[in-house]
Amino acid sequence: MGIFSRLKALISSNINHLINKAEKPEKMLNQAILDMNEQLVEAKKSVAMAIANEKKLEREVAKNKEQSAEWERKAILAVQAGKDDLAKEALVRKAEYDNYAAEYEKQWAAQKESVEKLKSSLLELQSKIDEAARKKDLLIARAKSAEAQQKIQSTMASLSGNRTGFDTFERMAQKVDELEAEAGATKELAELSTDQTLEKKFAELEKPSNNADQLLLNLKQQMGVLPPGNESKPALPPPD
Repeated sequence: MGIFSRLKALISSNINHLINKAEKPEKMLNQAILDMNEQLVEAKKSVAMAIANEKKLEREVAKNKEQSAEWERKAILAVQAGKDDLAKEALVRKAEYDNYAAEYEKQWAAQKESVEKLKSSLLELQSKIDEAARKKDLLIARAKSAEAQQKIQSTMASLSGNRTGFDTFERMAQKVDELEAEAGATKELAELSTDQTLEKKFAELEKPSNNADQLLLNLKQQMGVLPPGNESKPALPPPD
């Protein structure tokens, strides 16, 4: 498994772990983005090492080619000096450096291809992390909205399900109505007693008269039509 496959698997594992915990979405999402960026930094370091190794192989190719050219120059110099033995030794050395250069060049080409793939994967991973960071605020807002709705539903359920206080109030109101009714009935029964009835009749007799005859006499006295002391006493009402 390559470095980025392991990194993606690790990030996926961490995210799933955070989602399963789901303690505080905002905290979990912020931590997830932080973890991703930390792992991305480590991935960049690995890619940087791969690029450095590629550059090293490139330098080895160039160095061995330079050595090959140098031994070729020496072989030519030996031939010009009539020293064929030295020329042969120089050509043998040249061939060795040619082989080294060819081998390093193969390694360099393979490393260069790997580095290009790593760079592409790194850019892709960076893009995914940036996208996750952009979605974070939306996910946090959705989580807060869901939490608020949950609290509202819980409150509504509590208000509709818990009627203890309201029931107590209604029972007390009913009890007060009953007490008032009982008090009214007691008063009415008391007034029906003989003593109460007799006292009520005498009280009626003692009330000032408001009949028409008395009102007329009062008016005549005020007008001077009827001399004072000449009024007639109103007749007592007939006994019951």
